[in-house]
Amino acid sequence: MNKTSLMYPVQPSSVGQVLPFARLLQQRGSGRLWTGQTLRIDPHQLFAALSGMGIRIPMGTAVSLAPLRHPFDAALQARSVATLTGAPYVAGFGPGAREFQESIMAEAYARPGTAMREYLTVMRSLLEGETLEFRGEYHAVDGGLQPARTPPVEVGAGVLRPRMARIAGATADVAITWMTPVDYIANTLRPALAEGAAEAGRKAPRVVTVVHVAVDRPGRDIYQMALTGAGTHLSFDHYTDMLRRGGVEAYADDPQAGARALVDSGTFVAGSPDEIARELNRYREAGVDEVVLNPASIMLSTQSLGTAMRDVQEIFEAVDRNDG
Repeated sequence: MNKTSLMYPVQPSSVGQVLPFARLLQQRGSGRLWTGQTLRIDPHQLFAALSGMGIRIPMGTAVSLAPLRHPFDAALQARSVATLTGAPYVAGFGPGAREFQESIMAEAYARPGTAMREYLTVMRSLLEGETLEFRGEYHAVDGGLQPARTPPVEVGAGVLRPRMARIAGATADVAITWMTPVDYIANTLRPALAEGAAEAGRKAPRVVTVVHVAVDRPGRDIYQMALTGAGTHLSFDHYTDMLRRGGVEAYADDPQAGARALVDSGTFVAGSPDEIARELNRYREAGVDEVVLNPASIMLSTQSLGTAMRDVQEIFEAVDRNDG
């Protein structure tokens, strides 16, 4: 069966809001529950609460923001989630936008690539049981985690452009892309991942791609839904630069035009459930190992968890039909 996962795409105020998504995946018996960086409830505590409610499924972050925690704490939190859920975990991290870095740090990363190379290296080494004496430009560690037997924990890196892809290839277990055109993954990111892995003498990380989806139903304005669901990212220079590299004409000063380009290019995947399932297969053909359904546009446009659940369930059923 194709690996298809699900993202809870908005900021939760309670674990009960996320529970239907988690239960859907548990009932399916496949797929991973993902969140982004949640700032009302920390994602690690959210996952721990779900485990206390009997949810035993793989989970992951796509992605947590590295400036919020030291890589030692990040490794400990990730391992704790795996231990509590009894399931594999992906600890995905990224530097965040420069504006975010400036809002909580003395100064933004002058070299975000270097910062993330150090961060991912430290995390992965700690999770592999190493004791470190590490002094980098941005991070320092002297010690290691207490030994523990846990389900596998993979270190993931948010990847948008070739330089970060090469860093992820050298340091990460998982490369996580978000809102990335399918041909751009195949022709730009995957070769850069392979290049970074080869230089480090290791296997290239597997690729996880978060894809905005919405079933096209009567009365829905898909262009407006794309703007509602992706508009925040479409106002960031680093996202729109990535989209233009992938052939999607998006600019940070015009999110509305960017949303139309997302839909017209198929990067925002809309249509009938079966049409969506067939479009998702293009990502698999491009070398994506795990496709993550992102129903942000549905939840934000309708303010209805039930409506989003309906779309997601129908897409999963179509994915299963196409897989069979």
